[in-house]
Amino acid sequence: MADFSEILLVIGDFGLFQKLLLVALCFPAMMMPFQNYSLIFTHAGFTRHCNTDWILKVSPNLTREEQLNLTVPRKPDGSLQSCEMFMPVDWDIEDIRQHGLNQTTSCLHGWQFDTSVFKTTVVSDFELVCDRASFLGIAQTIGLSGILFGSLIFGPLAKLGRKRATQISLIIMAVFTLTTGFAPTFYGYLMIQFIVGFSYGGYRVNSLILWIGVTKRSLPSCISQVVNSLAQCIVAGVGYAIRDWRTVQLILTSPLLLVLFYVLIPESARWLHDCGETEEAEKLIRKAAAVNKRPRGEIKDLIASPHLRKSLLVISFAFSLNLSYSCLTLNVGNFGLDIFLTQLIFGLTEIPGHILCIWLVEIMGRKHSFTVTILIGATLCLLIVAVPLITALATSGRVCTTWAVTICTVYVQELFPTSLQAATGLASIAPRVGGLLSPMLNLLGMYYSNIPILVFGGLTLVSGILSCLLPETRGKDLPDHSEEMDRR
Repeated sequence: MADFSEILLVIGDFGLFQKLLLVALCFPAMMMPFQNYSLIFTHAGFTRHCNTDWILKVSPNLTREEQLNLTVPRKPDGSLQSCEMFMPVDWDIEDIRQHGLNQTTSCLHGWQFDTSVFKTTVVSDFELVCDRASFLGIAQTIGLSGILFGSLIFGPLAKLGRKRATQISLIIMAVFTLTTGFAPTFYGYLMIQFIVGFSYGGYRVNSLILWIGVTKRSLPSCISQVVNSLAQCIVAGVGYAIRDWRTVQLILTSPLLLVLFYVLIPESARWLHDCGETEEAEKLIRKAAAVNKRPRGEIKDLIASPHLRKSLLVISFAFSLNLSYSCLTLNVGNFGLDIFLTQLIFGLTEIPGHILCIWLVEIMGRKHSFTVTILIGATLCLLIVAVPLITALATSGRVCTTWAVTICTVYVQELFPTSLQAATGLASIAPRVGGLLSPMLNLLGMYYSNIPILVFGGLTLVSGILSCLLPETRGKDLPDHSEEMDRR
């Protein structure tokens, strides 16, 4: 968008104003990572066995070991069965000791959980074990589907103003993230998870930084990903210090009360410019010059243009990046190290990567850096099949994948003309689909542990190959219309 870029050069395309705005908008961006990564701890499972305190009514003086030996069957390896118990009987304790109990049943009186690592989690509070174990995957899917629907619903609301749409989503997010810690039932928890995801999807789709010129265009997306990694480290620390999931939830989300100050955030001048609100745009950018009204593009323009159509299809296939990232994140406890340490490693290793991306996309260009990071990430993920417990492989694969995601957020804003904001919205839906599918894909690991890795690793590899078809956008002005893209 040449005209607006010239205005930005006059007022400073990355001055103090843009820096303060970027910092302010990054703060709420930490809230959903808090929500997502805290699932590693709030959804953590327990070593458990059936509650068999019924036998204490027969003989109150039994030791803990005696009680379990008499009432809970054992697995072939000698550990206690987690979903079965011996059927209670009306015998006295001597008969039970002499003859033993043989008939088994599912847990009749709930479970007793080993609280040596966590005091409570969603699993223990809502008893999501045994035949209800798959409900955890449903909860994760519900939250991610909320992000998808939020992106779809709040995208059109941007016509009312990006500032207004952002503030509405932030208020919803603030209320319901705090409410999560008070969820009385699992179904109430599911509803809150959906609303939180819905509000975050709305925030993400409308909080893009449009005050920054061509020379610093990649910076906001890279910085937001650094914030994401910092959030992971904070979650690891809070999760280690606080072992009660409701308290963790309240601590991580209480800072959202600061969103009340977001009434001070200015409207997007580029949005006002595109809508023809030249007077308001002039006030915000402090430049006394009229800005020409820009016509808005339509979806049909996107479909009609072969270059845009190809770019949209290739970028949409990059849903596999978020699929890989989410699957690896949700499996943080399966890589041979302590769950808290692994999560901290994941967060710390991503931070320098995101910072390097700021220079990587400028030196190598968007296309080459995008393709290389995808292919390396896919290869490392597939190698996990051969060496499953090597945390370095999982960490390196996840880092490369998240680099590719960071580059993609820069790339997708430059592939489509500013008049076709719908294209950016459609492209942003694809990662949500990947995240939405990740809990379900991980469930297939119950049948064969390598199925998820083979699926997301293979899809990511295909995505890397397809990315070779995309054009380079480094250093080029954002086109206003699809015709400009076709002339390139």
